[in-house]
Formats: sequence, structure tokens, C-alpha cells
Amino acid sequence: MLTEKKKEFIKFMTDADVLRFGDFVTKSGRETPYFVNTGNFKTGKQIATLGKFYAALIKENIGTGFDCMFGPAYKGIPLAAAAAAALYNEYSIDKPYFFNRKEEKDHGEGGSLVGYKPQDGDRVIIIEDVVTAGTAVRETMPILQGAADVKVTDMFISVNRCEFGQDPSKTTITEIMEDFGINIHAIITVKDIYEYLKADGAYGGILPKMEDYMSRYCVLD
Repeated sequence: MLTEKKKEFIKFMTDADVLRFGDFVTKSGRETPYFVNTGNFKTGKQIATLGKFYAALIKENIGTGFDCMFGPAYKGIPLAAAAAAALYNEYSIDKPYFFNRKEEKDHGEGGSLVGYKPQDGDRVIIIEDVVTAGTAVRETMPILQGAADVKVTDMFISVNRCEFGQDPSKTTITEIMEDFGINIHAIITVKDIYEYLKADGAYGGILPKMEDYMSRYCVLD
């Protein structure tokens, strides 16, 4: 259901030029009428606001039931930092975060992880922007499991695109949940975006493209 909070988040993304409409191609090679680029968040106010949305989602779904949060390089890095700060500022939940380098450092302290050092038994949550083909998750899991004997319990994202994965009857997110046992939570879904555009009235030209895209690539409830 398109709640006021979801409407607020969609407007926030469009105002920041993070959610854009037009003709795009995703990493998986699929044509899409909308694109999400969290790299376009570039002011202090924007990243602070984004952190509050993530923190609210985390608090609502798991509260304090985790030990640390991981932000995959590169876009996940500011997301994890913003979420960690907002969790503390909004809810007095003080949790460590860490992230990876794309290339392992061969001097100084070395290694590929920066920030908190995960410990055996830690419950880790992942902070990401979107999940399309699931490639990033499959690249991330070996990094985390190679760092310590951790349990990745949950993942928090901005948008659930609801696209099917290797199995056309299942979304990529469902496949990830089944393959890795990770619960994935999204602030909004593609259906929320469609309902927002439909209610707004100013996006009539985009609606048929959204409907075509959703019928071709999405698995909706």
C-alpha cells in the first residue's frame, strides 16, 4: 500500500534526481522506464534524510537485533554510514559499521575491510541501494563469510524492483532469500512507484512504459 511515508520517500528521490524516468538499461540488460542512482545524493541534508529512512526501516523490522552493518563498495558505503548515524541520533541505537575496498590494500593495515572488524557469531545486516540481478549480493557473501564466522540475517534497500531472477516465477529477492537465508526489506517497491505516478497525474506518458516493464520483468503480489 502506498503510505504517506512512501510518498515522501519517492518525492525525496525524484527531487534529488536519484529516481529518474526515461529509457534506461539495467545491469542485467533489461530495458526500464525508471532508474535509481543513489550516487546522486550529494548534500549533507540529503544523506542525513536518507539515513533516517533507512534507520526507520531497520528499527521497524529488527530493532536492535543485530551486531553490525555492512555497506558494499561503493554505493553501500555512505548508506551504511548514514544509517548508523541516524540509528544513533533517532533511536539511541549505537551499532558499528564497516565496508570493503574494491581492491585489497597491500600496505599499512592491509586487508579489504575498513571500519569494524567482524567477529565470530556476529549478526550482520547489509545496507544497499537496489537489488536487480543479485550480482552484488553474491559477490558480497564470500567477503563477509571470509572475514569471520558471521550470520548475515537481513538486508535493507531503497527500492525493490520486483524483477524476476533466474527462475521467471520468482523475484531475484526471493531467490536471494532462499539461497542465503537473508530477509530483505525495502523502503518502497516498483508497485509503489507506479501507484505514485498514477496518483500524481503528471506522468501520463510514463505509465504505459511502466505497465509494459512490469508485465515483462516483474513478479508482483
